[in-house]
Amino acid sequence: MDGVINVLKPPGMTSSDVVVYLRRLLKVKKVGHTGTLDPGAAGVLPVCIGKATRLASLIIDEDKVYRCEMILGVETDTLDSYGRVISTSNDYPTFEDIKRVFEEFRGRVKQSPPMHSAIKYKGKKLYEYARQGQELDISGLGREVTIYRNTILQYLPPNKVLFEVECSKGTYIRSLCRDIGRRLGCGAYMGFLLRCRTGRYTIDDSYTLYEIEEHLLKGELDKVIISMDKAVEGFERVDVPSMHYQKLINGNPVKLAARALKLEKLDHQAPIRVYCRGQFIGIGMVKLEEDYIHIKMDKVLV
Repeated sequence: MDGVINVLKPPGMTSSDVVVYLRRLLKVKKVGHTGTLDPGAAGVLPVCIGKATRLASLIIDEDKVYRCEMILGVETDTLDSYGRVISTSNDYPTFEDIKRVFEEFRGRVKQSPPMHSAIKYKGKKLYEYARQGQELDISGLGREVTIYRNTILQYLPPNKVLFEVECSKGTYIRSLCRDIGRRLGCGAYMGFLLRCRTGRYTIDDSYTLYEIEEHLLKGELDKVIISMDKAVEGFERVDVPSMHYQKLINGNPVKLAARALKLEKLDHQAPIRVYCRGQFIGIGMVKLEEDYIHIKMDKVLV
């Protein structure tokens, strides 16, 4: 059993809880998720099964789309509705001010992670320090992320803002709410979070854990499992002559005439889907050299 299931994670479960549940349900040892979704959040969580676990890093790198409710006037220690209130304010901004600040949080943005997060510091996850009441200087853990789109969907005066954000991997929506709230001068936290899309995986095409179990009982699990090659169909496909099969699966590079492959576009050092002998054999990396390309397998999946 190899492939990807687009799971609709319910609130109240960690991403690891979903992995454990599916591992027991499907009786498969190799199961892994493709990017942590907060326990209180719901939405798209692609889960890799069997050999497809080797593709997880490629899916994690994809852009994300979220819908979020931000509550103004309150900041919590976890930056969401589950935390302890650490500051309050009744000095609510105008809608014009809110729109102005939202515009400031587009493009490249520097973020520091929430203390209640799984990022590691000196070998321990930040939430482990937070649960022990330890205060840390985590300024060095800040990173740049990209906010491609940050759209206000609804404003409910005086303190609720529903918005949708499209962003790069590694973006913390809780941190985004905190930073917007601080820029507005009143503080804010994330009320609820829904992940609508991860790369090509959308909430419209996702399955609840109940639906997955129902398909399993009916013997129709194939309807919810996305094949490995389809899971990464965004990458260029390259069909390699069958004579190179053994070399490829043994990790040896092959040199091919670019003209013979009839490829419209191929980038240097780009990942590609490699097919040989009529089957998808995995992900390769490309090196370009004048009229030739060198292919070396990065992830062999046969």
